[in-house]
Amino acid sequence: MKDVERAGAIRGKTIRFVWNEGPTKGKTHDHVFHPDGTVTWSDVGASKAASPGSGSGGPKEKPPYGASRVADDIYVVSYLAPSGYTLTVVLNFGDQRLVGFASGAKEWFPVRGVFQVLQ
Repeated sequence: MKDVERAGAIRGKTIRFVWNEGPTKGKTHDHVFHPDGTVTWSDVGASKAASPGSGSGGPKEKPPYGASRVADDIYVVSYLAPSGYTLTVVLNFGDQRLVGFASGAKEWFPVRGVFQVLQ
């Protein structure tokens, strides 16, 4: 994927998403935004046997992501997983809140939560 912005505040970081609203309410996912422009994620509560990527123990997914600065301390991040789901979230680094949308071919959900940069 050419010419996709990957803002430095996101690129190369591991960011933990804790979901307060939406289909993953109560779950925690670590997202690794690799410097090569791909993202992997894992369900923090899943067993060690579960593969990172799908968060559900399925095959590892490593789709490309986009990340753009919206305003001071506010970034939008989005990716389309091979499984067909898209996640688009706005991260507010001022208060560590996130808001966004998760969607598939036939489903669409608003999501909210908080996040923490782990590294």
